[in-house]
Amino acid sequence: MSIALGLLIIRLVVGLSFMAHGAQKLFGWFGGYGPKGTGGWMESIGMKPGVVMAVMAGIMELMGGLMLASGLFTVIGAVFIVATMLGAIVKVHGPNGYWATANGYEYNVLLIAVSVGLALIGAGDYSLDAILLK
Repeated sequence: MSIALGLLIIRLVVGLSFMAHGAQKLFGWFGGYGPKGTGGWMESIGMKPGVVMAVMAGIMELMGGLMLASGLFTVIGAVFIVATMLGAIVKVHGPNGYWATANGYEYNVLLIAVSVGLALIGAGDYSLDAILLK
């Protein structure tokens, strides 16, 4: 039981956080800028077309987070999150070095590690994967 509960806590915290980031990009919720504002920023760093890139990133974050949080198709959700974080490292954080205090990629690497770990271990007993894939 403690392993399943631990996996549930990890999935909920990481998954719901990613869902919120996706909602920021897609809907402007939680202090976000929506597709137009996020797209403008993405264009400013060379990601064009910005609005399309913002919507794609938002969908990957929202859906990846939903899949992790619910434990449904966890591996696919982890792939969405890893892809989004690799993009953030390449386009934003990589040049700043490792440490988050310098806007580096430390946090992105931690999220990648958690996502890959969940994909390898599985979502646990308290997940939709466990119910549907029995």
